[in-house]
Amino acid sequence: MDARDTELKKELNATLQARRELGEEYESALVDSFMEKVDQRIDGAVERRLRRQLAEQQMVTARGTRSPKSTDSFGERFGFGIVSLVLAIPLSGIGAGTAHLPGLLVTWIGIVGVNVVQAVRTNPGLFRGLRRKPAGDEDRWED
Repeated sequence: MDARDTELKKELNATLQARRELGEEYESALVDSFMEKVDQRIDGAVERRLRRQLAEQQMVTARGTRSPKSTDSFGERFGFGIVSLVLAIPLSGIGAGTAHLPGLLVTWIGIVGVNVVQAVRTNPGLFRGLRRKPAGDEDRWED
């Protein structure tokens, strides 16, 4: 049992004892007083929890790392696209120089594949909205 639970139990026992001694006419005031103490205890626990979460977020920000719950920013996606295109230039040259057109195609399939994986990783529901229309319009896609 936690020390705070023990203290709250003592408060409840004291309230019940006071009710026995003072009678039913003071019951409402005693219950209100006890409930105010319980509310203060709950408010304190919530405040401690919020302070701890805020401190954790500040630590994550100070360290320059992302928390697991945070979403990827536009800057990260944009940077990935730029780096991908910059690396595509020498990779295209290597692929085309080594294996001509098939090498170039394999290189670009790899580049597109990496970008698709990154897009799906940062936007998990990206392709869920696309599905074929039923019955008749097999060549049309639905958003």
